[in-house]
Amino acid sequence: MNDLAPLLTPEGRALLDAVRGTAPADELAVATRLRRDHPAELVSAALGQARLRQRAAAKFGDEDAGRMFFTPNGVEQSTRASVAAYRAERFRALGVRSVADLCSGIGGDAIALARAGIRVLAVDHDPLTAAAARANAEALGLADLIEVREADVTEIDTSPYDAVFVDPARRGGRGRIFDPEAYSPPLSWAVQAATKAPHAALKIAPGIPHEAIPAEAEAEWISDGGDVKEAVLWFGTDPGAVRATLLPGPRTLLGRGLPDPQVRPLGRYLYEPDGAVIRAHLVAEVAEELAGGLIDETIAYITADELHPTPYATAYEITDQLPFSVKKLKALLREREVGILTVKKRGSAVEPEELRRKALPKPHGRNAVAVFLTRVAGAPTMLLGQPA
Repeated sequence: MNDLAPLLTPEGRALLDAVRGTAPADELAVATRLRRDHPAELVSAALGQARLRQRAAAKFGDEDAGRMFFTPNGVEQSTRASVAAYRAERFRALGVRSVADLCSGIGGDAIALARAGIRVLAVDHDPLTAAAARANAEALGLADLIEVREADVTEIDTSPYDAVFVDPARRGGRGRIFDPEAYSPPLSWAVQAATKAPHAALKIAPGIPHEAIPAEAEAEWISDGGDVKEAVLWFGTDPGAVRATLLPGPRTLLGRGLPDPQVRPLGRYLYEPDGAVIRAHLVAEVAEELAGGLIDETIAYITADELHPTPYATAYEITDQLPFSVKKLKALLREREVGILTVKKRGSAVEPEELRRKALPKPHGRNAVAVFLTRVAGAPTMLLGQPA
């Protein structure tokens, strides 16, 4: 699909309605029937768009995804709607009324900004991607607030705007790009663009080394439903601040520069910090809240003697601590009639699926157990427990 225009015609839109919700197993029969009355290329494009919309529903919801237009890369790289809405609200709370959205993709962030009442210039250099962003603004009734421009982002004058948002491409022909200077555009250029505006946000990979974060930026790691989605560098807010934000909520944990927690003996409870907390290096803040310590100096599991509910970590009550042994685990699971085994690992080379297959080859029983493959004071260990 190299041109969205045919899908935007009355015939194209009618075909999109006709193929909505088509299951993969039914595509051939549907295509054969529709090609009797419509060009084969248009039918194929409509079916391809229907597949993309089905994939996009996880990020945008069924209602929006069912009206929007996507490219394969657009579905893969666009921001989840809940995360984009959170960021747009932060911009709105800062008093921002206009944003230059550079590397806008198919318009996911532009849509969230516009829905927050913010005027947006959405810029992307790829013609098809820019066409999708324009079509999405129109499809969702936001064309009055979103101007889409096909251009090189490095040539855009951002001075008329209250804020800049940059989402550099972090994928290349060989997959993910881990060097921030290999982003397109490079992080250094994005930082320069950010510092020219009163406010700015740069979307970056969650795994960015902390030493690569500019001193003038606030760094925020965001998770949604327990999955880390992205990191953002904010400018014009609180230089040097570090935060972990959990969605839905939002719930935000601010860093206080605490030293690493002490290692202590395993207590009754084990806490698994949210991924955003770990990426933001804020495990110490959570450990202090829980009156706990680490089970190992290199492992981000917190242990404590008492249960303290917190949104920043999931608590488990530990029932057993064993040296690593598949044979012992298998016997224990059989004895306790375990039929559901959840395997988590941190600091172990063992693959969870492999252990599950060996330790519980024939699940029989209604009991459930979580096993943690980890290290305790440097020793390979299995911890068994239940959600607290």
